[in-house]
Amino acid sequence: MDPRYSPEAEEFRGRVRAFLRDNLPEGWQGLGAIADRDEADAFVTEWRATLYANGLLGVAWPTEFGGGGMTKLEQVVLTEEMARAGVPAMGFNDNMSIKMLGGTLMRWGTEEQKRRFLPRILSGEDLWCQGFSEPEAGSDLASLTTRALLDGDHWVINGQKLWTSKAREANWIFVLARSDPHAAKHKGITFLLVELDQPGVEIRPIRALSGESEFNEVFFHDAVTPADHVVGEVHGGWAVATSLLGLERGEEAATNPILFRAELDRLVAMAAARGRLRDPVVRDEVSRAYARCEIMRFLGLRILTGVLRDGVLGPESSISKLYWSEYHQFVTSLALKILGPDALTVEGRGPLRSWRADDPGAPNTSGSWLGAFWNATAGTIYAGSSQIQRNILAESVLGLPR
Repeated sequence: MDPRYSPEAEEFRGRVRAFLRDNLPEGWQGLGAIADRDEADAFVTEWRATLYANGLLGVAWPTEFGGGGMTKLEQVVLTEEMARAGVPAMGFNDNMSIKMLGGTLMRWGTEEQKRRFLPRILSGEDLWCQGFSEPEAGSDLASLTTRALLDGDHWVINGQKLWTSKAREANWIFVLARSDPHAAKHKGITFLLVELDQPGVEIRPIRALSGESEFNEVFFHDAVTPADHVVGEVHGGWAVATSLLGLERGEEAATNPILFRAELDRLVAMAAARGRLRDPVVRDEVSRAYARCEIMRFLGLRILTGVLRDGVLGPESSISKLYWSEYHQFVTSLALKILGPDALTVEGRGPLRSWRADDPGAPNTSGSWLGAFWNATAGTIYAGSSQIQRNILAESVLGLPR
């Protein structure tokens, strides 16, 4: 493990910090400190436009596609500094648009696909969502049944996708569909790019325990997309999807330790203010949370060393996903224990997103901690359940039989 950064990366860090000083409001305490939900949403939208105007979206993408032409190390530096400043490094749909689909097109897309879609992803003209999970195909994604039939110069798609984040805000969706129903389970699947604004697509919101409706169901009734909107090989979509899930977790090795440590510091301050650190059980659990958060930081550094050296994220991504998701359930449960009866009522707004910690600067309200707790409850299920991660580690890392 080598946690050191190059002189070029540190020079870029200075530029990012100068940008933050020049563009954040005076007295900025973090996105979580904006009490009004609508104001917080509006800030993220405006901040995303500021990042784009200053060339800070897709900094590791080639310049011919609108990127900054830098290295992945500069991208890591950028996400670190944004996390420390308590501002997002992207917009609401950009986890799917920039990180997931953009990185996938870089590896698997044709030149025509890259030139058509990548600049529009950065500009925000195209907002993407992910069409993977189905009612009977969640962690066992290869069991998907959504069908895609090639009919002349276009694909015809029928089926249903579930837990589709930000589908109502998006205008495009990347879809895994079964294109050969007679092939083996992981074969005969194709990765398609599909426009959402068409008669054959219906989107229904799902109301979550938190009261938010970020997740959606997406129904395809003879929806169509051009024949050339295939990423990778026809019937070869499983390999594309597998690499995409690695991209989803790549930068988390850098940002998770920062965000979770800020959350832990907030929890310790709340415990001290409520006099709960005098309780030996609470004090012991806070110490355990601190130790686990530090382990997460060193795991992240080890993963980053491999990513920045080899350019890809391998099965070690499952270690990161398994570790942080189970840690987060522990620490948010501890927060509710510290809140005690105050956790029975919701005061203050919850997190802006439906995953991981609340934004830096969030106050110690029950609404913030309950929202983080509800997010953590789902954390060991989405993006591959803990059981699936353990299977991957057993087979791909330890070499155990299936």
